[in-house]
Amino acid sequence: MQYIGIQQQITSNNRKSVLLLLAFPLLIFAMVWAIIFFFNFTPEGNPPSVNEVLELFIPSIPFILIVVGIWFTIAYFAHSSMINSAAGSHTLDRKNNMRVYNLTENLCMSVGMKMPMLRIIESPALNAFASGLNEKNYTVTLTRGIIEKLNDEELEGVIAHELMHIRNKDVRLLVVTIIFVGIFSFLVQLAFRSVLYGSMTGGNRKKDDGKGMIVILVIALVAYLLSILFKFALSRKREYLADTGAAQMTRNPMALASALRKISNNHHVNEVKSEDVQQMFIENAPEDTSMNFLGGLGGLFATHPPIEKRIKILEQF
Repeated sequence: MQYIGIQQQITSNNRKSVLLLLAFPLLIFAMVWAIIFFFNFTPEGNPPSVNEVLELFIPSIPFILIVVGIWFTIAYFAHSSMINSAAGSHTLDRKNNMRVYNLTENLCMSVGMKMPMLRIIESPALNAFASGLNEKNYTVTLTRGIIEKLNDEELEGVIAHELMHIRNKDVRLLVVTIIFVGIFSFLVQLAFRSVLYGSMTGGNRKKDDGKGMIVILVIALVAYLLSILFKFALSRKREYLADTGAAQMTRNPMALASALRKISNNHHVNEVKSEDVQQMFIENAPEDTSMNFLGGLGGLFATHPPIEKRIKILEQF
């Protein structure tokens, strides 16, 4: 495997992340454009002209921005409490966990960042994740298993990885991607229920409306699948960046590589059912998700790059 320098990795991953992030709003506008296009065929079956579609599309832009803005505002500020509730985590007691607090505080002081809150999931599995939207609620959550089964250097590498997610604003990016995917998921569910309701009620008028809703359902479903691909691709890029940053922070990439080996053998947190939370973990293999049925295509829907590849890159430092 060809060696890739740390700065080269950071620059490349940041550039690709920006492009992937821009794809989400563009996908919303593309979906609306497609719906307007397919709903304006002539009775003879001829497609509308570009100008005709533009005349309907441009006035819809402010409405789209307002709806997305309201959705974002609600989801953005409720996100932290939703994550803690879905993870079933609680505050890590300082008195009985000074080892974890000392490792975290030392790492934070080494890079001049504010100490995040520490929480724990009572699970024997080995995993961890970072969350939060600002310095007031940045949080690193660890499982009981990862605290007990990793040595100090390995645990330091894991904590450094999560701190890098905070420093790189990955936690905010993840919130944005989850919200965007949630918009498409909501539209798919709404269209599906409309099609289902229309098929049950019958009638010529209902059948015509049903055909239109099927078009919307197909377009929304395609947009939803593309948004998932964008979301997971962005997540994979940020994992590489967090690994690289952790290697820089600790100056001990072998410790994180060793931790990832141990994590790979027992990483699935059965206590956490939310896939949105599972994808935030330091490791979340495709076979642990609902995308497992895709088999060989599962890599496209993986939230994390292969852990073996991450270890090999760390071993090059």
